[in-house]
Amino acid sequence: MKPSPVKFPRANGMDFYQTLKLRVNDYFETRHISKHANSSMVFKTIAILSIYLVPYFLIITNTVTNPWMVFALWVIMGIGVAGIGLSIMHDANHGAYSSKPWVNSFLGASLNFLGGNAMNWKIQHNVLHHTYTNIDGLDEDIAPGPILRLSPNQPLTKIHRFQHLYAWFLYTLMTIMWITIKEFKQLRNWKGSSYFESQGSTYGKSIFLLIFTKVIYFSYGLVLPLLLTPNPWWLTVTSFILMHMIAGFILGIVFQPAHTVPTSEFPIPDEHRNMENTWAVHQMLTTANFAPNNRLFSWYVGGLNYQIEHHLFTNICHVHYRGLSKIVKATAEEFGLPYQVEPTFLSALRSHGKLLWKLGHYEEYKSAPVMA
Repeated sequence: MKPSPVKFPRANGMDFYQTLKLRVNDYFETRHISKHANSSMVFKTIAILSIYLVPYFLIITNTVTNPWMVFALWVIMGIGVAGIGLSIMHDANHGAYSSKPWVNSFLGASLNFLGGNAMNWKIQHNVLHHTYTNIDGLDEDIAPGPILRLSPNQPLTKIHRFQHLYAWFLYTLMTIMWITIKEFKQLRNWKGSSYFESQGSTYGKSIFLLIFTKVIYFSYGLVLPLLLTPNPWWLTVTSFILMHMIAGFILGIVFQPAHTVPTSEFPIPDEHRNMENTWAVHQMLTTANFAPNNRLFSWYVGGLNYQIEHHLFTNICHVHYRGLSKIVKATAEEFGLPYQVEPTFLSALRSHGKLLWKLGHYEEYKSAPVMA
């Protein structure tokens, strides 16, 4: 997919976003704190990396050899994979973890260590998703393939009537697709675009690095456990796949309720490729928070239950989102903008399921009846 650009109108005067940025800057200045990671974030980084690394070393050193215990360690690693992606890699690749670029690059490369690719992520997520949120044909996060309809601007087919049932299984395949074919397809689709240059790379260099990092990943992640552990090969392969299914499912159910719920808007440009609202207002219309009072959940998912704050301030570490949310909500209300929040994670998942059902049965989801 080679996206055609769209243009967002410029704000006139002291608009919502200008006002909000002044208030957010004042929040940090009056408290004399950095917008980047603090000591609690550093502790969390160590803790979440340990959830992945400790079980791995227990397995390959044969400290644990009981098949059921080994299986359980792979499950824990799956939780660690998702945690690294949500809490560490995500902030780092947004440049929000540290004021030092090398720290962000180092921690952002943890995605490569997990079988993905940091450069692909920056293009798909930072550039396409965050700029063109919920715009069909531009935001790849709502374009997983024809088997899922995540936007009313996509074609409706007969299979979609069941997507509220099978989508949850497809989410388990997310990281399996990443470590195998998805990123190669992305590079092919982006060939000839300016994305590689913007990341300081070329198409050829990107292909080489992608192959190299995946060889490294499969070598340590799968081949070493196969060679060094006494358990049957099928247990190791099955456990490896299960680890990724757990990670993919967690990532899927955390990211989807942020933009694909019944209250979400899916704006389209006019015939001149111009959008109706400014970029910041567009984010308010397409993004939702959930479970704001669940601190343990927020800790694990890297503050991504505060998606509104994240989309408006990608350069700020997620440990600050809870404090900023009060400012964002008050400013949104002042300017007559929606501030969409689901009270719990479970209610957010229900809302996502309702949208899947509506988009699977009706061309236009806004006029669809309540899910039976």
